[in-house]
This record gives sequence, C-alpha cells and structure tokens, in this order.
Amino acid sequence: MSRCRIILFVMFLSFFKISFAQSALHDSVRNLEPVVVTANKIEQKQQETGKVMTVISSEVLRQNTNQSLTEILNRQVGLVIGGSNSTPGSVQTVYMRGASAANTLILLDGIPLYDASGISSEFDLNTFLPSQIERIEILKGAQSTLYGSDAVAGVINIITRKPEGKRLFAEADLSAASYDTYRTFLRAGSKNKKGFFFDVNYAGFQSSGFSSAYDIPPRQRFDRDGHWQDAVTATLGFQSASRFSLNIFGKYNSSRADIDAGAFTDDRDFTYNIRNSILGLRSILHVSRSSKLSFNYQYNNYHRSYLNDSGYIGGFSSDPFAYYTIFSHDTYQGLTHFGELNYQAVIGKHFKGVAGVEYRKLATAQDYFYLSNYGPYTPLPLGKDTARASQWSGYALLLFANKGLTAGLGGRLNKHSIYGTNHTFSFNPAYTIHERHKIFVNIASAYRIPSLYQLYSEFGNKALKPEQSLSYEFGWQYADSIWSCRITGFRRIIRDVFTFYTDPVTFMGFYVNEDKQDDKGLEAEGSVNLLKGLQLSANYTVVTGRIITQGGSVKDTSYFNLFRRPREVLNARIDYADPKWHVSLSLRSVSSTLEPFYGEAPKRLSGYYTLDLQAGYQCSRSVGFYCDLRNMTDQLYFDQWGYGTMGFNVRTGIRLAF
Repeated sequence: MSRCRIILFVMFLSFFKISFAQSALHDSVRNLEPVVVTANKIEQKQQETGKVMTVISSEVLRQNTNQSLTEILNRQVGLVIGGSNSTPGSVQTVYMRGASAANTLILLDGIPLYDASGISSEFDLNTFLPSQIERIEILKGAQSTLYGSDAVAGVINIITRKPEGKRLFAEADLSAASYDTYRTFLRAGSKNKKGFFFDVNYAGFQSSGFSSAYDIPPRQRFDRDGHWQDAVTATLGFQSASRFSLNIFGKYNSSRADIDAGAFTDDRDFTYNIRNSILGLRSILHVSRSSKLSFNYQYNNYHRSYLNDSGYIGGFSSDPFAYYTIFSHDTYQGLTHFGELNYQAVIGKHFKGVAGVEYRKLATAQDYFYLSNYGPYTPLPLGKDTARASQWSGYALLLFANKGLTAGLGGRLNKHSIYGTNHTFSFNPAYTIHERHKIFVNIASAYRIPSLYQLYSEFGNKALKPEQSLSYEFGWQYADSIWSCRITGFRRIIRDVFTFYTDPVTFMGFYVNEDKQDDKGLEAEGSVNLLKGLQLSANYTVVTGRIITQGGSVKDTSYFNLFRRPREVLNARIDYADPKWHVSLSLRSVSSTLEPFYGEAPKRLSGYYTLDLQAGYQCSRSVGFYCDLRNMTDQLYFDQWGYGTMGFNVRTGIRLAF
C-alpha cells in the first residue's frame, strides 16, 4: 500500500506539473496573485513570507456547507482529524504533522481559543459550522513566538463572516442527508455609508446518526447516537474611512450528543451537553499611514456535562460481579480571559515590524459523581479559585523584504503564574528567484503549558514541566500562470513530553514527563489546470515519530508512538467549474495506523480509501442546488478501534441569497 501511494503521487508529479493553487475549485493555496495574509500578525503579501500556509477560501466553504468543519480540514495536507468521519458529535482530535492532540492551537479571528476545563485544553471544533466561517488560514510549524502556548505544530485560524458591500442582505442554506440529518443556516446583515455594520446568523444541525460503537456481527442492534446543535454568531461594528474601527463579536453554541460506553460497547442513555459563549472586542487605530495600534479582548465560557443514567448498562450487565458504572454525572466549566495590545509599523523601505503584550487567564470548576455496584465514588471537586493560572507575555517580530529576499526574526518572553519565565524565538528566511521559485527555511521554538486538569485533577501532577520544542522546516515552491508546487520537509523535537502513567503495583495513574519526542515528515501538494474549467489537484503527507526514553544505566529505549496517526495520506481531486456548474470527484487514501492498548501490544488498523462525488448548480444569482455522494464504494474502516465510521451517504440542499 505504501509503495502504491508513492508511485501514484510520483506519476501525478511527472505527467501533470503540479501546483497548489487556491481557486473556487479546491482547498489549497493560490499564490499566483498577491494575497494579503496574517501569518505574522501584520498585513503582507504571501510571497513576502517564508511560512507554510494553506488558505481555505470562502468559496470553498460555501461549496461544502453540508460537510462538517473537520471533514473539510481532513483533506488538507499535513492534517488528520480523528473522528471526522465518525457519527456526528463524536470527539474530534486534530493531529497536525503527526503531533499529538493539543499541539495545534485553534484561533478565532486571530485570538487563541481554549477549553480550560478539558484534559488538554484543546478547543472542540464541533462548535463551529462551515456556513458561519469566512475563511480558514492554516499555518504550520512552531508559532509560539506570536501565538503562545500550544502552537507547537501550528495554528488553525478560523475567520468569521463579515458584511459584504454597503447594503442590506440575507441568505439561507437548507440541506438534508443520510442518517436523518438536517442543516439550517440563516443570515442577515448590513453596512451603511457611514461605516456602521452588523452581521447575525444562525446555524442549526440535527442528526439521528448511527451507533458510535461498532456493532460486530451478529448484530446486537446498538441504538443510533444522535447529535443536535444550535449556534448563533453576531457582529456589530464601525469602520471609519480613515483612522478607527471597532468590532464587537459574540458567539453562542449549544449542542447535545448521544455517546456509547466504549469500543464495541453500546450505551443507550449516555449523553453529553455543551454550552459555549464567546464575547470579543477588537479595535484598530491607524496612528499614521504606516502604523496602527490594535487592541483585542475575548471572554470564553465553556461548560460541559456528561450524564450516564441507570436505565441501560452497556457491556457489563451479563456479569453481576463485574465492576461497572450504574450512574454518573460530571460537570466541567472552563473560563478564559485574553487581552492583547500590539503595534504594527512599516519601517523605511524594506522593514515591517509588530510588537505586543498580552495577558491570558484560565480557570476551571469541575464536579464528579459515580455510582457503581461497589457504591458511590465522589472525587474531590475542583474550584475555579484553586484550579487557575495566568500568564503575561511580550513579543516582537521584525520582517525584511528586498529584491526577492525576505526574512522574519522574532522573540517572545513569557511570565507564567506557576512556571515563571520562559522564551521562544523564530527565524524565517526565504528567497524568491524570478518571481517563480522560492526556497524557504523556518527555525522556531515553541512550548506547551500543562492544562489545569493535568495539574489539579485527581490525576494531576503539579511537578509537571512545560513541554519545550524546536522545529526545523525547509522547502521549495514554484508558481507561474499555469501551475505551481510546494514541497516541505520538517522535523520537530519536543522535550519533557506529557504522558499518562499507571503504576503497575498500585494501579494509580497520574501525568508525568517523558524524555523526548522526535517527529519528522514530508509534505507535497499541487494541482494543474488541464483545460478551461478543469483542474486536477493532489497532496501527499508522510510522517513518522518516536518517543525516546533515557534509562539511566540501561540503554535508551525508542519506539514509534504516533498512535491513530497514519504514516501516509494521499488526497487527489479533479474539479470542473463554469458559471453554472461545479463538479468534483475526490479520492482519499490512508495507510494503516496503530491503536494503543494498556498492557498489550498495539493493534494495527488496516488502511483504507474513500471516493466522493460533489455537484452544484447555480440557477441564478439567488438560487443554487448541490448534492454530495460520500464514500461511494461504502468502505468499512476504523479511525479508532471499535468505533464506526460513515458508510455510503447522500447529502443534498438548496442555497438562497437575497
């Protein structure tokens, strides 16, 4: 399987002259025209930065509103989203370039998002629906110098929709799909000549789904695990013609999902509920033509609860002496405050710079109750006055551009309430030859602070050290009016890696630091315009990693540990588009993965492929129809041992604009 994927990709490169152009046809980056990006927290043309960025445009998101955000992200080079093809509402885990969960930082309009109550603080992408997003910028490599903790493998910046033009507008998107799935999106907004604007939208989702746990033949008739979600976002603001802008943003998400007891184990009365409220403010003052001052603030309240009622006990009821949970109710609340002030300036003819200070504060309150056939068990709850942490940071970045040579040099100093001071740096030189070839190198350090759960819970360890990493990235890209390509190699070394350890004698578990994680890989991506309106694209990722443990007088041990992360992923796609039609056929091929088991050797999950067909027809400026056929060959596969994935399914809908 591995050789087959490599041969297919080499054939693609040889016969079609690859590119990674972003257009209305697919999901990669187009850099043939000057594109303004925010990779360095300052506006600049994409060819002026050596950082590796992928932009998913608004057009691509509109074409895929009947998919989840994680399904869209899962097709991007270097990204694997665990659970993206499971029943709706399942846990979604982001693995960027093979890094473990929570090493990829999620941003909302450039501001970090955390679930302060979570085991690893990673933010749940289920709370976002594609119809509410303007575009997504995926920035790979260590980004802690500008974005702080958790930006070890990269960042995913979700940019919300803003009013277009100076008029009142409204739109709707309605769809239905297999598994009794329905999506609703309603939006309205306006922007007047004086610069005042508002944008409000509602996105609803409901699905009866299918059993989260896989029902092994002969079937035991596991129940379907549904998902229900309502999300509202609103933006109100003012933008003057010259100097000042103010933007107030609010987002509320409420969702509920059925979950199961475990791998191959049904549960008919186990549910979770999530409520997430985000309130943000952003203001920009243009001090002069070449400089501006920005202030950002965000409040994030995340509340989760899990209820396992006693009406049905999955998996253990056949043994009256087995230990099982009869009833459980857990609640988790996470609170985050983030404030930032930064100054951006053009310095002379060849330099730009950005400098800023920021403050972030996290707290959590958690309460647990379990009842088993051994009686009740109530771990000590966590209070937000005890389980909390804060951090002050200062950062600066200087950018240089002249005659094809660009470079960025930055540094950051952090002062944490528990860990004291630490620092990071980044260095990003690139050289462009004849405006087509670019060679780039990125060297950067990053860090990750333990979550409040890893510090304060019953499994916590206040002696944990922060993870410290150093990343190297190098590559080449080419672009002209017909085709372009990008090939990137990377290596990431993380020290003091967090891991969960279970004592073999007492069976007590807690978090500890491992010695060193060493990951490396290669990314290649591209497309070619075959005929007018016809385009072929592909991307390929290979990644490997190992944990290295020093044994004192014993020899060091080293072993592959990228569990649930495939070594190789190939995505290929062919698109046709004209003013009325858009049709695409896509293939995703994934190599085998390893599933860890406590006290046993890892289990190997077979590789698989999926084939999808998508079509859309725009009747007029106001009305459009679309239809998707997903996993057309009805492949049976596992991303996680014992949990099902979507078989063949159909999705269709209508889009209206007024």
